[in-house]
Amino acid sequence: MTNNNPVTPHAGPTLDGDGHLSYIGDDGCRYVIGLPPEIDDDSVERVMTMLRSSSPLFQSIEHLCHRWIKDVSSEELDARAALVLLLTTLETALEDSYPDSTFD
Repeated sequence: MTNNNPVTPHAGPTLDGDGHLSYIGDDGCRYVIGLPPEIDDDSVERVMTMLRSSSPLFQSIEHLCHRWIKDVSSEELDARAALVLLLTTLETALEDSYPDSTFD
């Protein structure tokens, strides 16, 4: 099934039993992150180490996001709409700093 709507990760990515980098989305589905074919096991382990070490920072960001959604939610803006607004605003604020060519 192809879905063009973004899925918010429910938790940070982990290496699954098959050695794939994956995460569980807020929709409950498991998503496998496609890595470039030239990446080797050592590179994957370095990426995983970096992701694990940034977990406290991610948890802080997540906490602030929950707080922001709670603060802006109201009868006029439900929590789901506030989440969409937050993600869209963050993407807009950050996209100029991370153009597509950065990831080629």
